[in-house]
Amino acid sequence: MDEDAKKTALRMIPYGMFILTAKAKQGQDISAATVNWITQASFAPPLIAVGVKADSGAHQHIKDTGNFAINVIGKDQINTAFTFFKSNEREGDSIGGESFEEGPQTGCALFTNSPAWWECKVVGEVGQGDHTLFVGEVVEAGVRTEDQTILMRDHNLNYGG
Repeated sequence: MDEDAKKTALRMIPYGMFILTAKAKQGQDISAATVNWITQASFAPPLIAVGVKADSGAHQHIKDTGNFAINVIGKDQINTAFTFFKSNEREGDSIGGESFEEGPQTGCALFTNSPAWWECKVVGEVGQGDHTLFVGEVVEAGVRTEDQTILMRDHNLNYGG
């Protein structure tokens, strides 16, 4: 296989950017990570599929609790996306400088400046390769403001190939 062609072709898949959050089964530890391999997978029940790096704290929290939340990043929130490219520590009711509320169904962090969010209960997973594909049933959702979402290609970013 031509590796350059494969990489270029796979990078043509349009990706948004979102912040996935999960929490520890015990204690106050929260993980938050920018993710982009995400899609709706079913209408009834509403399912979301998301790829999560297998060696990440978020992955471990999801495996431990069976829950995660997705926070939408608005088109003008690129700095929020960059903040969660790396690990951040919780400081009270914020992480990485972003204020959050605990989700009503899962307790996962829902950022107060996120245009929209949804909480998910894991109903399936595929653990092949360096990421696990978690399938989550949407158990709660909210919209704070109508906003366009951020796309990686709009900022000359890519994560794929």
